[in-house]
Amino acid sequence: MSRSKAKHSNVLSLSLAALLPFAALAAGCGSGDGGPTDVGSGPASDPHGAGSSTGTGGSSDPATGGAGGSATMPTSTGGAGSSEGGTPGTGGAPSSAGTGGTAGTITPPATGGSTGAGGTPSTGGTTATGGTPAMGGATGAGGATGAGGATGAGGTPATGGASGTGGAPVTTSTGGGPIKYVLAVVMENESSSSVYGSSDAPYLNGLIKKYAHATAFADPLPDALPSEPHYVWMEAGTNNFSDTTFTTDSDPSASNSTKSTAHLVTQMEAASPAVSWMSYPEGLSSSTGACPVHSSGFYAAKHDPFVFFQDTAGSPPSATNATCAAHHQAYTTASFDQALAQGTVAQYSFVVPNLCNDMHGASGCPSSNVVAAGDAWFQANLPPMIDFVNAHQGVLFIMWDEPEGGTVMPFVAIGPGVKIGYTGGVAYTHGSFTKSVDEIFGLPVLSTVTGANDLADLFQPGMFP
Repeated sequence: MSRSKAKHSNVLSLSLAALLPFAALAAGCGSGDGGPTDVGSGPASDPHGAGSSTGTGGSSDPATGGAGGSATMPTSTGGAGSSEGGTPGTGGAPSSAGTGGTAGTITPPATGGSTGAGGTPSTGGTTATGGTPAMGGATGAGGATGAGGATGAGGTPATGGASGTGGAPVTTSTGGGPIKYVLAVVMENESSSSVYGSSDAPYLNGLIKKYAHATAFADPLPDALPSEPHYVWMEAGTNNFSDTTFTTDSDPSASNSTKSTAHLVTQMEAASPAVSWMSYPEGLSSSTGACPVHSSGFYAAKHDPFVFFQDTAGSPPSATNATCAAHHQAYTTASFDQALAQGTVAQYSFVVPNLCNDMHGASGCPSSNVVAAGDAWFQANLPPMIDFVNAHQGVLFIMWDEPEGGTVMPFVAIGPGVKIGYTGGVAYTHGSFTKSVDEIFGLPVLSTVTGANDLADLFQPGMFP
């Protein structure tokens, strides 16, 4: 340094040494804490003064004006150094109780103090009594705004440190949370005993080990009733309405449909904002209609519940009904994968594999091993769905319509919020699914399912509404 600067440095050293007894008192009662936390100090600040985020007032070489914690005292946390009689702060005028940080005890000035973590060097002001205000170092992340030091003996008040960025705690999502998407894949006619642990379903059983499944999902209807009443139940929590009771597998018609509006997708459309929904049956064609009220090939209308409600499919249900057509799209692996990749998939998607792929089986299907055929479909089609729900706070439910040859059906829940490798023993029915969809999307719970158990047990705490 120049001879003139060295001279001032030596004088300051002697003055500081003479003031040491007063420094401890200043540290105990002259702390310039400008807020609930030390300016610039992080949660893990060094108890000996080097851990300040900016160290807006630690003692530094008066010539170089170095800011911050690295130039603070051995017991300081990097706050504005308080001293009696105008002892120099960082590049600024002395103060008796500088605010904006915890007061530090005095040590001989460092030469060229480096910037504290998270702070910027302060502009070096003169250190003589009555000098001009020093520019406070910028507060590091999480620091509170400095309020400005009190005037020292004959000095001008020092400017407090600037407000820190991100003063409030940062909250990080732990995954899961409110469920934004529900994908339902509906299979056919198998009991838990024919699927769980089956060598014909290795892919599905691999998923069961990673996610959650139920062991007490019972059929709410008598064994004698076929598929159609079960699918209607999934949508409305009942198969019995004031104008009709569904007991057959007949295609929709004026007499085999209902005027009831008490069902899921009508609730979704009435919500504010509306919840988007789409039915994705596999095997639609010109014969089925854009609103697929006609069974054709391996597509069965009995497996598409929406075509049985007149407010959705027309009165009577019509193959050209515009509302119904707008909510139906033929399922293909490629088209659905594209919708998932582009993020255009509906919030509620009801996916129905055809009779050859849903473990139902039909004349002309390539395989007579219906469980193996269904598992092969899972392996070819579920991976993109699983990736989507895991990335977008969704859930994939896989369920069956009735348990032929048993008393309970398989049910699998897949998503970031479900319990890992969990076997749930809570009693469920299709009404549990219906109620849970209502709860997930914040809809009024249908009166038909208020007494049903929802699916919350399959989810981690806080991951189900």
